[in-house]
Amino acid sequence: MRLEELMTDRAVLAELGRRLARHRRERNWTQAQTAAEAGLGQATLQRIERGESVQMTSMVKLLRALGLLAGLDIAVPESIELPIARLERERPEVRRRVRHSRREPPDRSAEAETGGKPWRWGDEPGGP
Repeated sequence: MRLEELMTDRAVLAELGRRLARHRRERNWTQAQTAAEAGLGQATLQRIERGESVQMTSMVKLLRALGLLAGLDIAVPESIELPIARLERERPEVRRRVRHSRREPPDRSAEAETGGKPWRWGDEPGGP
């Protein structure tokens, strides 16, 4: 049975327990031998194989004893690159226009030079 996202926690634990029991039996180990090898109590191993909740350290000890600890790297990788994150990094930066919150008054310096009258072509100093 494959572990699926829609499975309940209880169903996932039950399937993991069945798998771990199968790995133990494939090695022809008894529960007592496996528990001793893992540094667990036999009752703890029985709870794991029944799919009951146990401490994470107990699960790590059992996985190590069965030679399955490296499987956690596949189950829980250091990080995964999400496609949306890659797209965000590769997208060029969008330039935005600068907008002023209020209008600035027009430049009246030319009017000041002409005595308050608006400047017109031909009003240059020294012009005709």
